Amino acid sequence: MFGLLKKVFAPSENVERSALGNVQNGNYDYVVVGAGPAGVQTVENLRAEDPTGTILLISGEAEPPYSRMAIPYYLIGKVEEDGTYLRKSDTHYDDLNIDYRQGLVKKVDSVASSLKLADGSSIHYGKLCLATGASPIKPPIPGLDNKGVHHCWTLEDARKIIELAHEGAHVVLMGAGFIGCIILEALALRKVNLTVVEMGDRMVPRMLNPTCGNLVKDWCNSHGVSVHTSTKITMVEPNKNDPEDTLLVDLDNGEQIPAHLLVVAAGVRSNVAFLEGSGVEVEEGIKVDAHLQTAVSNIYAAGDVAQGPDFSTGGWSVHAIQPTAADHGRIAAKNMCGHETPYQGSLVMNVLDTLGLISASFGLWEGVPGGDSVERLDAENYRYIRLEFDGDVLIGAQTLGRTDHVGVLRGLIQSRTELGPWKERLMADPHRIMDAYVALSQM
Repeated sequence: MFGLLKKVFAPSENVERSALGNVQNGNYDYVVVGAGPAGVQTVENLRAEDPTGTILLISGEAEPPYSRMAIPYYLIGKVEEDGTYLRKSDTHYDDLNIDYRQGLVKKVDSVASSLKLADGSSIHYGKLCLATGASPIKPPIPGLDNKGVHHCWTLEDARKIIELAHEGAHVVLMGAGFIGCIILEALALRKVNLTVVEMGDRMVPRMLNPTCGNLVKDWCNSHGVSVHTSTKITMVEPNKNDPEDTLLVDLDNGEQIPAHLLVVAAGVRSNVAFLEGSGVEVEEGIKVDAHLQTAVSNIYAAGDVAQGPDFSTGGWSVHAIQPTAADHGRIAAKNMCGHETPYQGSLVMNVLDTLGLISASFGLWEGVPGGDSVERLDAENYRYIRLEFDGDVLIGAQTLGRTDHVGVLRGLIQSRTELGPWKERLMADPHRIMDAYVALSQM
């Protein structure tokens, strides 16, 4: 077992540190709730910014801090469980004088600057960062409580899926969004008989347009995965006539699919229910300003739960990607320590590997009113590129079947480079994006 979990939180163990922040009375200079990438980055940067302050990291799961993005690698056997851990040393947090505790926060009292945990204990903080992430959505479909129905969000979920998703098993995956497609690849590589059901008119509808999304569908079908789009699951029933396929998955097209396992990937929502009455404002996620500070002056938010600055729109969005989580943690820590550091905003950026076919989207990939766009399609070879412009500035892009332009596209979009005559050249041939980048970087 990971060494840090052997240490049960007990104030008496911290007497030697009591002068730093009265830890022995449950008072900390900094408390971070949530032990995903955002939370871990926050506590590590807090320690870098403040070598003597007392820090507590609280996790809602009885696991070492880990990356959800590593779970698919665990599912296919590329890594063991410890390969999902964000830090490999079992003394990492102790070495940094960071206390680690497992527990669920039930209430935030912003007046008293305290947290109430599910076990009845209280923690007091000077500064608080909420990095509580998100949880999977369970749609209101009859039968999702049947045995053999699982999300794929936690390590515990993954353990259950490994038990059921053996080679040749009939598996149904509900949802073909970004997370769903990552799970899709892991299940397919386990050599199950996989059927995917997506209610949208294409795969990955929040990342790819119809042309690109349907090419991904064609690719999956050609690789032995049956994909239904514009289709809903209406009910899940027990199948009492088959000891292996114990589920019957009913679709709105009248089809019924026997299954050994149903994996639900129908989206996620930010974990904010515990904030009721706290004074922390919540919309899509926790509302923060350019310093990742909430409406309560000593409370900050980071990662998938934070509705933070959006680079492309100039507005505020939840960008549930690990690079944004890491950036949030770094910036939040600086501001919590009094080093005023504005966040420039996160860029919508998704890169997805679906059974060897790479798709990517960046920035305002759907374009803007009055903007120009250009695309090139080679459907036979599953290659596609589309560029979106606002004036002579590249603001968004989609690509399929190629990885050579990923860094270039991101760089041009984030730099807001004025393309000048290169815009018309790209409108004539969007494949010249590398030429444009090289030429403009030399100016």
